[in-house]
Amino acid sequence: MPGSPLRLGIDVGGTNTDAVLMDGDRVLAWHKVATGEDITGSIVAAAGAVLRQGNADGAEVFAVMLGTTQFTNAVIERRRLNRVAVIRLAAPATTAVPPMSDWPSDLLEVVGQDCYLLHGGLEFDGREISALDENEIRAAARDIRAKGIGAIALTSVFSPLDGYMETRAAAILQNELPEATITLSHRIGRIGLLERENAAILNGALTSLADRVLGAFDRAILDLGLKAPLFISQNDGTLMTAAHAARYPVLTFASGPTNSIRGAAILSGLDDALVVDIGGTTTDIGLLLGGFPREAAMTVEVGGVRTNFRMPDLLAVGLGGGSLVRDSGDSIGPDSVGFELERRALVMGGDSLTMSDIAVASGLMEFGDRAKVEHIDFADIALETAGEIVEVALDQVRPNAASLPVILVGGGAPLLSGDSIGGGEIMRPEYGQVANAIGASIAMVSGECDRIFSLDEMTREDAVASAKARAASQAQEAGAEPESIRIVEMDEVPLSYRPGNTTRLRVKAVGDLAGASVKIDAGAG
Repeated sequence: MPGSPLRLGIDVGGTNTDAVLMDGDRVLAWHKVATGEDITGSIVAAAGAVLRQGNADGAEVFAVMLGTTQFTNAVIERRRLNRVAVIRLAAPATTAVPPMSDWPSDLLEVVGQDCYLLHGGLEFDGREISALDENEIRAAARDIRAKGIGAIALTSVFSPLDGYMETRAAAILQNELPEATITLSHRIGRIGLLERENAAILNGALTSLADRVLGAFDRAILDLGLKAPLFISQNDGTLMTAAHAARYPVLTFASGPTNSIRGAAILSGLDDALVVDIGGTTTDIGLLLGGFPREAAMTVEVGGVRTNFRMPDLLAVGLGGGSLVRDSGDSIGPDSVGFELERRALVMGGDSLTMSDIAVASGLMEFGDRAKVEHIDFADIALETAGEIVEVALDQVRPNAASLPVILVGGGAPLLSGDSIGGGEIMRPEYGQVANAIGASIAMVSGECDRIFSLDEMTREDAVASAKARAASQAQEAGAEPESIRIVEMDEVPLSYRPGNTTRLRVKAVGDLAGASVKIDAGAG
């Protein structure tokens, strides 16, 4: 019998859907299936298998945690996106650079260029650039209705300092357009107008898809006979409620690799390491610091669009189990057979030479019919090429010259042979092939505050206390148990280029899921 409420972790990747059943931090069962076009069916197949293997009653499952690439793929593929009306509260400032000025043209064709530059916005110290013009907002709403647009992205200059203008404008818009979905930029982005605006627009473009995808996830949970609540992985290694994910689908970007990094931390027991996650299509490499992925310090591009919400600092290279091998092993990828691996790989009777075939030929992996690849005499060359690809990538991610252990996870982990790489010892933890699902299952809930404070108006201690309280409030809103919330990260940057004594504080808080009786260490903070 389990010693604590069970957690079901699921990760829907481009090649495989992984599921794991966890009792606290102990793996009871795991299973992989190929991700088909029917995502619901893939989830039911993988999760149903682990429930059977773990002899688990659905009533014993406390919560279901799921990571997905559906929203990232939609942006990259330019499919299933809404047309979005973009409202910026900043006039007469910022008019020289209109919204979406640097967006790729093919994405603009899908999302549209319906932009409204209205009065409003704040200076960094909270003074108004101009007063909010409510009649102007109502006129924009009427025009949006006439165009038949159902998604709105609303941005105001320096709204992370004070979101009241966005909130008031949203109330007016909602009254005029009760069926519209409205994204407020200060709820998802950081300071930095254009990048935050871009994040809000992408979020608005995904809201209809979020309803459909999360509905499919809910159906999968019902098909499995589970009554446990569903939580979705976000890209900082923590969880959010399904309702929160429906409002802010952009927060799922890069959640899969982030889950792998968190899973690697739990499986290895290490707080600081380099993590190499080899999947079916790509290898994702990241840095584990204090038990969580290092966040990107600069803007991050998603589908060619610059954003500034929290994202892990990851490097992806085109190496995976489905990567095509050419030139007698001297060339690998970046193209891959993806989820068609079980049909197209040589060992499965297909006609494509993949890295999985190389691994089978070398005796590193048991998959398909080895007799079909016994003729390959350059497997060692291909494995050496793969090692060189990973080593070059590790050098780009490594924070300094000091060597760090390398935690190797993912279904394609056998592609990397040897005991060390780039001066770091390779660790191959048990259950590393489903580290992504494990990372999802043990994830905590987080909140963040990123604000500029004037220390002429308050003490530093009061500013820090205010930032911590705001981060904790965000974590609680996302589903964290209030008593478990703690601060795990704080960055302070004095802004010498601003008049007066100002500082920027970014604080991150994490906590256990509300109602959970199992506590899993978040790592050193």
